Amino acid sequence: MHYRPHEFAKIAGVTVRTLQRWDISGKLIADRTLGNHRVYSQKHINQLKGLLSDDIKRSVVVYCRVSSEAQRPDLENQVKAMDTFCNASGLKIDQVIKEVGGGMNFKRKKFLNLLFRMLSGQVSMIIVAHKDRLCRFA
Repeated sequence: MHYRPHEFAKIAGVTVRTLQRWDISGKLIADRTLGNHRVYSQKHINQLKGLLSDDIKRSVVVYCRVSSEAQRPDLENQVKAMDTFCNASGLKIDQVIKEVGGGMNFKRKKFLNLLFRMLSGQVSMIIVAHKDRLCRFA
């Protein structure tokens, strides 16, 4: 199956202009049609996976949160449970983030730092005990 540049850009999570730059620089060379149009295939997807994994060391992060200081013992229980889960699942944990703060407070420093790291591609997976541990809404 062949992908046109805008289709492949969606798969890759980059812009068409980035694909053009990669083609020019030789980082990811596209195949050409008889009309000299760029097309991409499964081999380009595999090559792209290699490019992304080589560029950035992406980490697995466990995020544990409780709402108040009175629940701090529960925080340690969350960490132990997540460690057990990850070991049973064969996941290697790179970092454990523990935070005390409300789920509706979107100004938690560790939470914001984790989001920025995830958006920049430094974090491959965030593991939480319950879906509301990250935030209550959104």
